[in-house]
Amino acid sequence: MKNLTLAALLSVAPLAAFAEAETYVLDASHSQVVFTYNHLGYSTTYGMFSGFDGTIQFDQEDPAASSVEVSFPVKSMLTGWEARFDHFMSGDFFDAADDEMVTFTSTGIEVTGENTANITGDLTLNGVTKSVVLDATLNQQGDHPMEGKPWAGFDATTTLVRSDYNLGMFAPYVSDEVQVMISIEAMKAD
Repeated sequence: MKNLTLAALLSVAPLAAFAEAETYVLDASHSQVVFTYNHLGYSTTYGMFSGFDGTIQFDQEDPAASSVEVSFPVKSMLTGWEARFDHFMSGDFFDAADDEMVTFTSTGIEVTGENTANITGDLTLNGVTKSVVLDATLNQQGDHPMEGKPWAGFDATTTLVRSDYNLGMFAPYVSDEVQVMISIEAMKAD
């Protein structure tokens, strides 16, 4: 889930030509994954992950050769209610150790428009790895006004099925499908 969109979207960004792939790193303070699900038909419940580590190897001349890797701790989840967080970290769902990570590694990029792309990758969540496709959009790319170096921002969406990751407790009453919205910023590495 994690951020995740950068390699594909950089591939359509209006950047100067590069002879080889360049490294971009995620700005953890401005990158989030927000997820929503239906709770018993009464409400839409929200949660969020933040604090990502990630790198993008961007190849301007051959965008399909670009790649992205992102990771973040399961316990970085924010639910807005401590009892819900505790339940999610219990044996009913993640049974999460302090060092358990969610990871995403891209496996392919398909440019779909001037500022859009589909990024396919392996998402490892709760010890299960599945291929997912992120529908990604480049928001903006250029020199950051305060940092003075190349920066890029992206949004992406996907839908996950909780039971695919052994997280399906209470389905179908609590929706098995989880809507995922990703928004990230990344900076050219020094």
